[in-house]
Amino acid sequence: MTGFIGETCFGRRGRRWEKVRGNGGEAGVDGVRVEAVEKASGGAEGLVSHLHQELMAKTYKPKAVRRVYIEKPDGRKRALGIPTVADRVVQTACLLILEPIFEADFEDCSYGFRPQRNAHQALAEIRRHIEAGYQAVYDADLKSYFDSIPHERLLACVRVRVVDRSVLKLIRQWLRAAVVEGRQGSNGGGGEMGRANRQGTPQGGVISPLLANLYLHWFDKVFHRQTGPAYWAGAKLVRYADDFVVLARYQGEELRGWIESKLEGWMGLKINRDKTRTLDLREEGERLNFLGYTFRYDRDRRGKRHRYLNVTISDNALKREGRKLREMTCRKMCFKPLPKLIGEVNVHLRGWANYYGYGYPGRGFRKINRYVRERLTRHAKRKSQRPFRPPQGVSYYEQFKRMGLIYL
Repeated sequence: MTGFIGETCFGRRGRRWEKVRGNGGEAGVDGVRVEAVEKASGGAEGLVSHLHQELMAKTYKPKAVRRVYIEKPDGRKRALGIPTVADRVVQTACLLILEPIFEADFEDCSYGFRPQRNAHQALAEIRRHIEAGYQAVYDADLKSYFDSIPHERLLACVRVRVVDRSVLKLIRQWLRAAVVEGRQGSNGGGGEMGRANRQGTPQGGVISPLLANLYLHWFDKVFHRQTGPAYWAGAKLVRYADDFVVLARYQGEELRGWIESKLEGWMGLKINRDKTRTLDLREEGERLNFLGYTFRYDRDRRGKRHRYLNVTISDNALKREGRKLREMTCRKMCFKPLPKLIGEVNVHLRGWANYYGYGYPGRGFRKINRYVRERLTRHAKRKSQRPFRPPQGVSYYEQFKRMGLIYL
């Protein structure tokens, strides 16, 4: 199959390269970006041709991954492992072959990092289960999931469907590639200086989401067997990558014990006990936060006695958005003309609203609208923005509207 990956990498080069090019991303340990590959002698076709030859001759060897850190919503840092552009090309070719094979096996309860599936579908499934009476929830949080997957157990999952030793060797090499902390070399030789990776699949790799999904697929599978809680507890599982909830009519010790023993004992993962909890949405004031949304039962404001299931933007998601907008409009951005800044804010707001438009987002949207106008008013009142002050009798809000600011 390595030869087939080589042909996939080389054949129809435009499609393969454009997929890597479209994703962009940081440079790896060699410091080479996608743009540099296209400008180099031979360009992208030369790189892909070289990789094709290495794969066919079985001399291809991945370089180290460059580890960088991004800030998480709770203030902690998330580690990302950035492969080189060349390694991303080969991983993309491998992904395009392996993904359909594993997709045929994956359970319907899984929604993350899968073609034709998304977070809104996972939210809609949770909503259906809650409205059907499955309101007792086990809200799980796995501790550093991507960094803690046991390599040998993961490779055993791959071997269930892939028997080609060359492909298994490729995946093993990617998993065990050395890690270089936050540095970029100039000649690709930094890989030998890095720390060997003993577990986990680095976030940032093209093939990592598929491998991470594959490992938790076996939790999905045993959950739905006749010996699993889908049968003896009538429980429902909804998973988006490593975030998942188990919904039932009742959460007892037997169900919680089964979940935790499978994850920690059988799969070798760690549950973050500080963030994992059980809750019952039938209780007054209880809420479930999942993928940036909050599920809770609210009283009908028109005076009716019944409650309705409210699905709205979570408080944490609104706080994160406020921080992002503040960053976009802070004093460091005072050099930007107001029309340019409004254009950038519009692009950001459209993307944000596309994701957070599910359920009942009106209250959250109004809060963000007010905050955007407050921040832009501050920006417009700075000395550097005097040309963009509104005419006599026109409010700042009306002026922003004339300049094209969107309203969520």
